[in-house]
Amino acid sequence: MQRFTVLTALVAAGALSAAIGAQQQPPRPTLPDAQKVRDTLWVITQSTPGPDFTGGNTGIFVTDTGVVVVDTKLSGYGPSILEKIRKITDKPVTTIINTHTHGDHTGSNEAFPATVDFVAQENTKANMAKMPAFAGDKARFLPKRTYKDRLTLGSGKNEIDLYYFGPGHTNGDTWVVYKSLRVLQTGDMFAWRDAPTIDRNNGGSGVEYPKTLAKAIAGIKDVDTVIPGHSPVTTPKDLQQYQQFMAEWIAAVQQANAAGKSADEAAASIDLTSKYPGYKKERYKTAIDAVYAELKK
Repeated sequence: MQRFTVLTALVAAGALSAAIGAQQQPPRPTLPDAQKVRDTLWVITQSTPGPDFTGGNTGIFVTDTGVVVVDTKLSGYGPSILEKIRKITDKPVTTIINTHTHGDHTGSNEAFPATVDFVAQENTKANMAKMPAFAGDKARFLPKRTYKDRLTLGSGKNEIDLYYFGPGHTNGDTWVVYKSLRVLQTGDMFAWRDAPTIDRNNGGSGVEYPKTLAKAIAGIKDVDTVIPGHSPVTTPKDLQQYQQFMAEWIAAVQQANAAGKSADEAAASIDLTSKYPGYKKERYKTAIDAVYAELKK
């Protein structure tokens, strides 16, 4: 009887511990179902950073031989991504492309089999290798295949062209072109209609940002649809407008710096929202701090 009582107490304690653990780990927001972009291409979107933030937009490209996933959101979303894919096809995931190093685009790599072909620009692999998320045994989820300036995966209707045009958000930002579908996925080089995140620790550059955007626009032809990093599917015209915004924005920041204004003063005085309807200035200050640090160096 005493043994039974002790066992019952242990089971109860374990249940209580599990319940407390569940309370301490709030559930992840539910991912939306994938949005169809073309007959063989879907995107799993996300909200802007906030309580329901899930990570960057995830591309789902169904080829003849399997599924190509572009970016895997934050850690913990792998099972949900796979669930959304299973609603589309029973083909296995064969390839994952990470557009850059950040955890909201690489966080769920570990949820996929290590046999998957992980692909990224060579600088992005080096940046990812420095992340605790890919240390030790988890290094097997790092990119196995890298490229410097351009790489083609597949052929015919399954062809995907990967491009690197220079630094901006980081120093390894991949532009993904689903060639036969005339669709471009930009990663965070075009994330939203606001000042960008400039990750100087991973080689990002505000000064080079508009130049890199211009190179991409000039170098990528025959697309009519754009999947940004963190906002709804849009058009090449909006990407072109973003390049114009960035050119003017960087010029304004450089002028403020040359005039001796502090970063705070620059953030208070620069405002392009009236010229670019729908644009925000929620991220100006952080981006200006990064550009000022770059100019000082």
